[in-house]
Amino acid sequence: MDTEQIKILLERYNQGSCSPEEADIINQWFERINRHQSAVVDDAALDLQLESIKLHINEQIAPATPVRRMYAWYWSAAAAAILLAAALFWFNNQRPAATLLPEKQLAKLPPAKSNRVEKDGFIEITTAKGANENIVLEDGSSIALNAGSKVRYPSHFSASARNVFLEEGEAFFQVSTDPKRQFVVRAAEIATTALGTTFNIRAYSQENQVTVALISGKVKIDQLNGDGQETASMILLPSEQISYNRQSLSLVKTVFSKPDEVTGWQQGYLVFRDAPYNEIVTSIENRYGVTVINKSDKTKWNYTGFFKNESLKDVMDIICIAKSLSYTIKNDTIYLVNKN
Repeated sequence: MDTEQIKILLERYNQGSCSPEEADIINQWFERINRHQSAVVDDAALDLQLESIKLHINEQIAPATPVRRMYAWYWSAAAAAILLAAALFWFNNQRPAATLLPEKQLAKLPPAKSNRVEKDGFIEITTAKGANENIVLEDGSSIALNAGSKVRYPSHFSASARNVFLEEGEAFFQVSTDPKRQFVVRAAEIATTALGTTFNIRAYSQENQVTVALISGKVKIDQLNGDGQETASMILLPSEQISYNRQSLSLVKTVFSKPDEVTGWQQGYLVFRDAPYNEIVTSIENRYGVTVINKSDKTKWNYTGFFKNESLKDVMDIICIAKSLSYTIKNDTIYLVNKN
């Protein structure tokens, strides 16, 4: 639904000709305006929220017949108000409809811990779901390791190279400058080479994409074959990222607007921009230390949204509303089911 269609929906509401479902949505939007006049929404978060809201509205409301007479000043103000109210409503306060199954309390689990193993001259650190780890290497470089991840690196770097292996998951690297020794991170079939820079790599085995995003500096990306030989290369500049498709074996370069879109996980944020189902599930499991089991017939869908300090229940409520799903929680497991 674009702005013009929102105007039409508001006109129909004003004339009393919209459907009961449309009227209910608009009534709830305006009710939230009064409750949240002082609320402040971050620009980047609002952009992501509005994308998801428009997608949800498109899924729920059929296009309306155009209305001939409209007053520009009225619609400009009304459209802005309705979009802001919608953002606040759907992402801060909306709760699932009565058809959602009752939720059970999430079991209180002991704090997740990381596992550190030293063997054959290497250090291997593995994080559990719900646990992050900050690592400082001997050269002064640092690694922020996301939950459900594994990294391996030498106890002592050689005189000619600094090689790190991200064997699973996601990590943010801040590399100390050393012109004599390249810093190389290998993740799946991707090797990322840097001298002094900051970048993020996401390479969870259950996801189809491996992503490298550059925050500052400059890196070289090499695609490797099964024998470790280079087959393709790209250079990344700040605010650029590459996505490697494990199935098609292709590299695609895109851009991102703000670092939080890439590194928000370090602050506990969940940031989804047209994210596929597997990425959403992995992020929720890692953020909250749970397991998601999908018993619905909806296994392939994408979602856009931003969650800053929301509880697990709030996140599940909002996503399930947008995708017409229901869920239950038993102990540390979330079950997704079709909405009745």
